[in-house]
Amino acid sequence: MATQQEVCTRFGVAAQPPSAGEKLGIALSTIGALPINGLRIRLEGTCGWFIWAGGDASIDPDFYQPLHVAHIAEYLPSVEPYLSLPPGYRFQIADGHEDVWFDPALLSGK
Repeated sequence: MATQQEVCTRFGVAAQPPSAGEKLGIALSTIGALPINGLRIRLEGTCGWFIWAGGDASIDPDFYQPLHVAHIAEYLPSVEPYLSLPPGYRFQIADGHEDVWFDPALLSGK
């Protein structure tokens, strides 16, 4: 599995790793579905990552649960290499599939 630095280098961005004490939002009820999706925004008090699996993310306020970044490997180890991508980035992964892209709308606050 690639490291966080290797993923950032491959996509030509400076790594912005979250600290182990920071939290991310994860939709625990979706674990086991594919693809796995992630997006990172700028959000005070968290590292800004929101992770879910399957189709579109829900707008239900209880869709995501807080999880310390240090514990992501227990739930979705395949996500770990992407966590140093900076705010504004998205990823989608599944068996044999990887898509990583910058989405400026994530930084616009709209």
